[in-house]
Amino acid sequence: MDKRTLGTGPRDSGQGQTSPLFRPRPRLSPDDDSRDLRYPNIMDGFTGTGLACIRSDRIVFAGLDFAVAPGEALVLSGPNGSGKSSLLRLMAGIAAPAAGEIAWQGSPVRDDPERFFSSMHYVGHRDAVKPALTVRENLSFHAALRGGTANLAGIETALGQVGLAALADLPARMLSAGQTRRLTLARILASPASLWLLDEPTIALDYRSVDRIRTAIAAHRGGGGMVVASTNVPLGIDDAKTIDLAEYAEDGETLWGDSVAGDSP
Repeated sequence: MDKRTLGTGPRDSGQGQTSPLFRPRPRLSPDDDSRDLRYPNIMDGFTGTGLACIRSDRIVFAGLDFAVAPGEALVLSGPNGSGKSSLLRLMAGIAAPAAGEIAWQGSPVRDDPERFFSSMHYVGHRDAVKPALTVRENLSFHAALRGGTANLAGIETALGQVGLAALADLPARMLSAGQTRRLTLARILASPASLWLLDEPTIALDYRSVDRIRTAIAAHRGGGGMVVASTNVPLGIDDAKTIDLAEYAEDGETLWGDSVAGDSP
């Protein structure tokens, strides 16, 4: 497969067959009121059209669209290897799609990536925590990385929201796995951003912490924020749209060759 031609060639492969990168796209779940979002036009939201992802010369997914308006949430589901994390990395600008376009507030992200990055938080599988810094210092550090000075009031509020206020002066290396995850998630609360991209945010969390995250997501949406989250378990996000990545797997298999038939939650 010649990656140089991906996303630029005609939809017809030249042999009377449609290229898999441009195959017909499944709709979102019935919860989207049966709207066809293949060509969304949300001038104040976050959209993607005709997205394709390739890893190791294999198509992970193709022909995928999404649209998230202010106040909405989108949940990505599917079995391991179906491309949930890969899609979030495309959304976050960490990797480029093999085909298709991602837009922020009506403009392609590639036209002004800095504007998009300043409006977005991304939380991946790995906890970006510096073990030598205290819990509070970690939040201050990440706030400074976003180009601003630390808002002490915002940091203290975020620590309280994730239940880490009593551990604020403790070195991060002393935290448990669940506490470290909570510190990672506190970053999205300590400095504002319109869009949250969360890759399996409930990993290592107990039920109380999961409830805190649900509360934070609801408050963020209530203020007009947008959330995209991947999960292998129900997140309990009210009125969320869903995309099952299994529907976009090439030849009905995930990246690792597992059948997706009947395997997706």
